[in-house]
Amino acid sequence: MEAPAESPCAPVMPMNLIDTLEKEEIARVTKGKTIPSFDPGDTVRVKVKIKEGENERVQAYEGLCIARSGSGLNANFTVRKISFGEGVERVFPLYSPSVAGIEVVRRGKVRRAKLYYLRDRRGKSARIAERGGGAREEDFVGAAADSETAK
Repeated sequence: MEAPAESPCAPVMPMNLIDTLEKEEIARVTKGKTIPSFDPGDTVRVKVKIKEGENERVQAYEGLCIARSGSGLNANFTVRKISFGEGVERVFPLYSPSVAGIEVVRRGKVRRAKLYYLRDRRGKSARIAERGGGAREEDFVGAAADSETAK
């Protein structure tokens, strides 16, 4: 018996085509910027691009990362800050052109993945202890991080 011949009109597609496309898009979006490794409990400063008419500026949004969700290109994180005595939460896509950069201000020591219980806390009970140790080189994502490690 003869094996069936492959038809010339059927293109051969890799099985992980979506993963390949996601990696390419992540590389395109993170070109020139680094995304540090951070977890819930860390205080982060997110630099957000804001367009006002024809002008574009960068505004910092600093607060506590209370949750991370999603994976790959769809990853996002929630940052909570207290503004004029009112709690404000904002969800940012991790890989977004509107996020100019992320900076870890301090690392918090927590034992939960989601810190939603902080919504009900005020004052001292809402504090999070600081975790020792700084950022490691392998914890960064992006083209700029790759060029720094190549030196």
